[in-house]
Amino acid sequence: MERREFILASSGYALSALGLPDMDSITRRTRTALPGAVRVGQGEVTSVRHMVKALGDSASELGGGHARHLAVRYLTQDVARWLEGRFTEATGRDLFAATSQLVHLAGWMAQDEGDTPELRGLAQHYYAHSFRLAAEAGDPELSATALRGLAVQCVDLGHRAEAVQLGEACVEHGRHLDNPRAVAYYEATLANAAAQDNDHRMAIKHLALSETAIGKPSAAPGDSWAAHYSPGRWAHECGMILSRLGDLDAAEEHLNLALETHGLDRRRTRAIVLADLGGVRLRQGDVDGAMATWRDFLDCADGIRSVRVQAALQDMRVRLRRYSGVPEAQELRMLAAHIEA
Repeated sequence: MERREFILASSGYALSALGLPDMDSITRRTRTALPGAVRVGQGEVTSVRHMVKALGDSASELGGGHARHLAVRYLTQDVARWLEGRFTEATGRDLFAATSQLVHLAGWMAQDEGDTPELRGLAQHYYAHSFRLAAEAGDPELSATALRGLAVQCVDLGHRAEAVQLGEACVEHGRHLDNPRAVAYYEATLANAAAQDNDHRMAIKHLALSETAIGKPSAAPGDSWAAHYSPGRWAHECGMILSRLGDLDAAEEHLNLALETHGLDRRRTRAIVLADLGGVRLRQGDVDGAMATWRDFLDCADGIRSVRVQAALQDMRVRLRRYSGVPEAQELRMLAAHIEA
């Protein structure tokens, strides 16, 4: 998707528009449900939350391409009729919040499944709709998380100004949350956008704010996306920001920390961290260390349907071309080609 197409596609979801959800939507629905509408209670809300967890766990392990159709089917065939059902205002807010998480997951799955204009557009649509649902539910954490999804998509597409703007909005929405992990999540998002925008000062500032937040004691993890932003996930994101800023030694240190603290919990996660660490080591001139790390990456990558893993495989193959006289490098390139196929 070209820059102009992205902006045109998102014109209805510009920050000014995103900031104007229908705040009376749930209250109005409690008074205007159609006769015969299904009655919805906390059981349905719990069902949505359980499905978000189950589908999210699967996607984290095997990539967004494995289960997106299941998430979309559940959303359109089950959850959609509950949103049009009969419920109290309290249940409605819980239902909208849970649905926001499901829609956000569908967006993340689409973004992780492939790098095509259709999938990018789907992800953008889902993130924007997740924001609206979260705002109407009165949940600032889920609202900020949806904005983060849009910001990360802009970073991935190279839309630097939009990424910074969305990152700032994400931080603003989460500013008053009593959840250090969520604050760290959003500050790191803005730091990443600033680093891509070559704003070293802003990147360092918000990276430091993120580090301060992640170091604070956190309450028991909740079910939201941000609540699962562990110190290990922070270390991975921080490492890649530092790499973008040119501090390769600090980047390597943080990526090793990510592997030690959380990289073993999901195969997709571990694969991406290993791929990133191999790239940092190659930039440091440690060719042997890079190839050893990339061999571990290939062991994890087989069977994962993730655009990030596929991009890492291609990147590794390209970077190893210069070592045509090194047998191990050529072996790694052939293994990567086999996995990609």
